[in-house]
Amino acid sequence: MTVTILIPLYNEEESLRELIDAISAAMSPTGWAWEVLFINDGSTDGSLDILHELHGAWDNVEVISFGRNSGKAAGLAVGFAEARGDVVVTMDADLQDDPAEIPGMIRKLDEGYDLVSGWKKERHDPLSKRIPSKLFNGVTRMVSGLTLHDMNCGLKVYRKEVVKTIRVYGELHRYTPVLAHFAGFRVTETVVRHHARKFGQSKYGIERFARGGFDLLTVLFLRRYLTRPLHLFGMMGSVLFLGGFGIGIYLTIVKIMGGAIGRRPLLTLGILLIVVGVQFVSLGLLGEMIANLRSTGVTYPILEHLKPRGGNRG
Repeated sequence: MTVTILIPLYNEEESLRELIDAISAAMSPTGWAWEVLFINDGSTDGSLDILHELHGAWDNVEVISFGRNSGKAAGLAVGFAEARGDVVVTMDADLQDDPAEIPGMIRKLDEGYDLVSGWKKERHDPLSKRIPSKLFNGVTRMVSGLTLHDMNCGLKVYRKEVVKTIRVYGELHRYTPVLAHFAGFRVTETVVRHHARKFGQSKYGIERFARGGFDLLTVLFLRRYLTRPLHLFGMMGSVLFLGGFGIGIYLTIVKIMGGAIGRRPLLTLGILLIVVGVQFVSLGLLGEMIANLRSTGVTYPILEHLKPRGGNRG
């Protein structure tokens, strides 16, 4: 079995040397062939220099550097495409994820699972981060039907088939378990140790939880209506159109009976509902056309790609 450990990073120069040593200490006793794939997301500190150093010192280190910051989802998308291992592990570079957990999570795949997500049951994060996270996870469980406690944990283990199937873009990286679940893969979680941040500052602010709601809507839309957008927009458009049409019939009867309707707000509402209803149906038809013509090719601004110099180090 071969294992690819995928690490997207942005400005983590202090932790990289310690991280690779910890990974080696965890993986070397297993006897598995393993490699580390760093995705440098346009770091502006000394991270790139240290990655060059690690690439020169380790035969099984691969480095991909973006020319600008493109986000974690972009890093994972490129990493998933480049990963060669039978098993792909994702983790953060800030030393809050513990590499010692990796072998146990990989062995849990033998129980028939395709994705094992870490559960930071005891989190060493500020309260301002823990409370929104609990709310986010609760809402995601409710609407997705996937009963995981911690969707956001960076430490996850995937079978190769999962990372080659799901598409991650925008900011959908926080929903990879949901995407895998919707694709028919078996997903579970296991409790993992979580460490307090040792260096630097968190790259995530409160705004990411607001964006997370829109991302969840995106996931649900892709799940249910990706190949049939007219079913959604056509249904909404039909309801609006029929409401406006009903108002029009009512006002027509009033007019026939001699009533004045020219200055009634109901007339404006009826016309508005009809127009918006037609627009929604038209939007659904356009969506159907795009669904048939869409391209799955997405590119990211890779500045540098350093291939491994030798074989995997076991």
